[in-house]
Amino acid sequence: MSGIAAGIRLAMFDKKVCILESHYVIGGLNSFYNMKARKFDVGLHAVTNYVPRGTKGAPLTKLFRQLRIPYEDFKLKPQNYSEVVFPNKRITFTNDPKHLEESIAKEFPHQIDQYIKLIEFILSYDNLTLDKVETQTAREFLNEVFTDQTLIEMILCPLTYYGSAIENDMELGQFVTMYKSILLEGFARPDEGVRQILKVLKKKYKEVGGELKLRNGVTKLIRKNELITEIHTEKEEILTADLIISSAGYLNTLNLIDGYEPQTPQKFTGMMSFMESISCLSKPQTDFNYDASITFFNTRENYLYEDAKDFIDPCSGVICSPGNYQLDKPIDEPVIRITNIANFKLWEDLKTNDIDKYYHQKEDSYQRSLKEVFKFKDDFTSAVTFTDIFTPHTIKRYTGHINGAVYGSPVKTKTGKTPFDNLVICGTDQGFLGIIGAILSGISISNLYGLVK
Repeated sequence: MSGIAAGIRLAMFDKKVCILESHYVIGGLNSFYNMKARKFDVGLHAVTNYVPRGTKGAPLTKLFRQLRIPYEDFKLKPQNYSEVVFPNKRITFTNDPKHLEESIAKEFPHQIDQYIKLIEFILSYDNLTLDKVETQTAREFLNEVFTDQTLIEMILCPLTYYGSAIENDMELGQFVTMYKSILLEGFARPDEGVRQILKVLKKKYKEVGGELKLRNGVTKLIRKNELITEIHTEKEEILTADLIISSAGYLNTLNLIDGYEPQTPQKFTGMMSFMESISCLSKPQTDFNYDASITFFNTRENYLYEDAKDFIDPCSGVICSPGNYQLDKPIDEPVIRITNIANFKLWEDLKTNDIDKYYHQKEDSYQRSLKEVFKFKDDFTSAVTFTDIFTPHTIKRYTGHINGAVYGSPVKTKTGKTPFDNLVICGTDQGFLGIIGAILSGISISNLYGLVK
């Protein structure tokens, strides 16, 4: 998403642009695939930052203006409502922030004054300055605001699951960005899924004269002093460019440079990866009381967002119901997607050493995940017609992310700079996350480095 957005923005201003993509479809972490005559989204649970057409100053409005794409082209449908479910506590939210305020007032009446102060802080916080230095983490800050630890964890749960590369915490600026995008603006979904957004972006890129090379990823970068002088591709092409923008991740990009060893690589190595199951149903998900668009859940006493000790941690996760949006018509086949934190090394070792056990472990982990969900939701297994499951190995295979880390490096390079003058990064490791964040990352980096006089 970030790469093609950068390409559109540059080509709009008559730059000669070529996008190199190793896969046969665009999208990266937010793409799609077909299986058994079914169409599945990868990555997309919801589009964050949703606001109605014409909302001034909003990231979504900026995106459409900068790429000169009509608002209606994404065909975004707002959520019904979403929820955060913990033992004995439940808060709900919609795209109206007042709904969440009322829900917190009901569940945590002794904390509502502090919550209002939190919103005042978030609205006044400058989270767009790329070189801003943070002095606190989100958890440290929230511990100063609230006295109720459960409320702190319920606020952190959706934000960490949808954007933190750091275990059990997140950078304060990232917290503010995610809070605004999820809890003050909100969720929507393209009525045709992620394909709709990719179709629009690809069409726009072609219209403005961009060149797209699929199945032709970068194999090597050649350097001379502080410049990248050659780009080698899978099809044995050698390209040159005044500016190279990489959406492959900071460390992944530096690892492509021939003869270059990045300093402190462990600092930029993320660990947070996930397993996701996709269950197709013969009945509407609402028949089983899955009414929320998205459910963020935690079934243990304390919320843990950390690398799983086993193949998965089934005690927290995300339940996504793509049918629970304000759609023009019901989706053809109801789907419930469940996401859990997973351990990359265990899955990778099993896939490498015993393929049969790998597939058995998928099924075992799926059942463990369902067992935990059914502690607070109804059992829908009688209606399951088809299931597909992806693991951290799958993520690594199709995205190249080290450790299958969905949110990349725990250290974000907000300015996009690398040690090389004509090589910058955009996307996950630049620090703007989610579909809208990724697109804005591509726009911001291309504006900063590609459109300067």
